[in-house]
Amino acid sequence: MTTTSDHPISAKRPRAHEQVIHVLLQRIIRGELPVGSKLATERAMAAKFQVNRATVREALRYLEHLDLVAIRQGDGAYVRNFLHSRNPETAKALMHVDDAMRHEILSAILEVRRINSPEVAHAAALKRSPDHLAQLREVALGRRDLSVLERDKRVHHLIGLASGNIVQILMTNFYEDFFYEFGHLYFENRTNIARSEAFHQHIYHAIREQNAGVARGIMRDVLQYAEHAIFQEIERHAGKSPVADGGTSSTINGAYWSNQ
Repeated sequence: MTTTSDHPISAKRPRAHEQVIHVLLQRIIRGELPVGSKLATERAMAAKFQVNRATVREALRYLEHLDLVAIRQGDGAYVRNFLHSRNPETAKALMHVDDAMRHEILSAILEVRRINSPEVAHAAALKRSPDHLAQLREVALGRRDLSVLERDKRVHHLIGLASGNIVQILMTNFYEDFFYEFGHLYFENRTNIARSEAFHQHIYHAIREQNAGVARGIMRDVLQYAEHAIFQEIERHAGKSPVADGGTSSTINGAYWSNQ
């Protein structure tokens, strides 16, 4: 699984400013451009990347949006500590640094999701409205016109809505957006498809009965299963042996956290 052509904005062929973003992003995260260092001028970068200054400016604005650089009018752009970023999109951008970072970020997101989402299911069982339940029933037990991946995304979204907590809803959307990128790998496996379809039915019935404890347990179990299965599929597609203990890496690649 390579990432050399990936970039933080699009999965299609990168545009000029996206190529600039990708190179600068890699150099910032790897510490080749240390925190506090001043980037080259727009003119110098335009010459280096063989693009115009407007393209460089667009790339710098995106990096500023991610809190990776600070642009000082009349002075230049300076590297910021990415661990101080307040923008959740930064995590998505980091996925495209290289394979090691992609694995690290995906592992971290799935871990947070595994901790948080069972509580969302618990709240949904207690707070769901008749309308939420009707929509969940339609998607979880019907809608065979949709792919399993799309149904799964909608089930999680509806559970988030039923929780009644706007932050939980937005976080659920964030998790599902991440998972969507790797879902096609997960759902290539018939066992995983069957597991998700069973999950849809079981979580619906638990929420219908307002059995919050059962809903929490069902969500926890499926996320533990999915976390392990996702990494198995990623490693299989990469031609490697599956990572032990649920697919999570044992250590953080120190190069990414040095000089931060």
